[in-house]
Amino acid sequence: MEHNTSNFIRNIVKEDLETGKRDYVITRFPPEPNGYLHIGHAKSIVLNFELADEFKGKTNLRFDDTNPLKEDVEYVNSIKEDVTWLGYDWDGLFFASDYFEEMYERAVLLIKKGLAYVDDLSAAEIREYRGTLTQPGKESPFRNRSIEENLDLFNKMRNGEFKDGEKVLRAKIDMTSPNINLRDPVIYRIAHATHHNTGDAWCIYPMYAFAHPLEDAIENVTHSICTTEFEDQRPLYNWIIENCETESKPQQIEFGRLNLTNTVMSKRKLKQLVDEGIVDGWDDPRMPTISGLRRKGYTPEAIRTFCREIGVAKAFSTVNSQMLEHFVREDLKLKAPRTMGIVRPLKVVITNYPEGEVEWLDAEINPENPEMGIRKIPFSREIYIEQDDFMENPPAKYFRLFPGNEVRLKHAYFIKCNDVVKDENGNVIELHCTYDVETKSGSGFTGRKVKGTIHWVEASKAIPAEFRLYEPLILDDQKQEEGETFLDHINPNSLEILQGYIEENMKDVQPQDKFQFFRHGYFNVDPKHTSKDHVVFNQIVSLKSSFRI
Repeated sequence: MEHNTSNFIRNIVKEDLETGKRDYVITRFPPEPNGYLHIGHAKSIVLNFELADEFKGKTNLRFDDTNPLKEDVEYVNSIKEDVTWLGYDWDGLFFASDYFEEMYERAVLLIKKGLAYVDDLSAAEIREYRGTLTQPGKESPFRNRSIEENLDLFNKMRNGEFKDGEKVLRAKIDMTSPNINLRDPVIYRIAHATHHNTGDAWCIYPMYAFAHPLEDAIENVTHSICTTEFEDQRPLYNWIIENCETESKPQQIEFGRLNLTNTVMSKRKLKQLVDEGIVDGWDDPRMPTISGLRRKGYTPEAIRTFCREIGVAKAFSTVNSQMLEHFVREDLKLKAPRTMGIVRPLKVVITNYPEGEVEWLDAEINPENPEMGIRKIPFSREIYIEQDDFMENPPAKYFRLFPGNEVRLKHAYFIKCNDVVKDENGNVIELHCTYDVETKSGSGFTGRKVKGTIHWVEASKAIPAEFRLYEPLILDDQKQEEGETFLDHINPNSLEILQGYIEENMKDVQPQDKFQFFRHGYFNVDPKHTSKDHVVFNQIVSLKSSFRI
């Protein structure tokens, strides 16, 4: 596995080992199973796994499943699949729910130390009592309950004697702290809900901010790497580690999260897109989810390289989504077979080509990788070309097909347009052309030159195919007005579905096979909608971009 990319987190880990502060490294990737992973999570996966790998440490995959109201085993399975597909093997597979009993005992310890209390205030009252950034909070009237009363009430909470929201357990820290996270945060709440892992064994659940440091400590994690929105919670993280008297003392380190242009990264917003039917599920190729990128045709190699190249820094930044596209082009250009596909077909009859005859032409599979060899493609009297490659009244410097003009057919012959056939509405439906037998590709013909080369597919053996062309789902260049949400900036042209044709030699393509279609870009065989009788291609990326690394 490639790594050794220097960054401030790597430098911390390296120094910890060199100074003897740590004698081993354990990291973790700790998703909440309440949605599918996205490209931002990929950055964290690459960072945690490769950091531990470099220093001969371990990385745990741990599900932070402390909220049964939002979690599902579907998300657990998808996360495992995504991490594996990206190319990583976890050393330990854990769930926060594995530690519910120990977390409960640590909470009891806090009560016994006078550092936690059961509160009867409602959620709204707790918010009101918490104060603001400029005003200190005020203490709950229940803050000074005796240790005995708190132990009794907390035990009754566990036994299911109270309704949801009737009581909570709060840490007793400092209601006047300038850090609002330390103003007696809630650490347990009542939720009479079935948990995907523990069933109905519990009706109280630890809050994330309480559970997470304990999970890290229980697993002997050395470096707990998270994004900068958790920086203000680091004092609470350290308070819990210290006062719960854990043997292991993990260190929280924050880095700037990944944001991409034309993309939403909030799991809540992504779920909204799915729930409202704006996209075709979590794995819609327009989604920034890892499953969506996989279905679109991105490779794990391209995503890993992208995550390494954008680097790890403290500062918040937004990365141009074209940078991700650049790396998938770089990865596929030597791997993907070249082929020809017609997405908007226009029929061409080559009137001087013998009727009923089919000849087989040679075409390189990948000119940038000659070892991939040669493929055979049929050629006959009738072919399909792109509608865009013909204009009846072209502008100056239009070098493709028009009446009286000659072009080269890729891998084949020169053809000249002689007649145009239209329907009753005046739409061009067929071209009649002639070919020059002397101009066969590879024959060494030098008699004259043409400026245009177009692609084509032979008609009699062509295989019908569906092409799905994509644009960004979100329009970043539109200013969000007051009262608008991100849904007001959905691109109405984010998906275009076209029916066309592919070469005869592609009749046995399989889901996730990747190709470069001449002039159209890189495409992936869609694993969701492709069947034995109907092949669907998702456009991964166009051939070129103005973006420069």
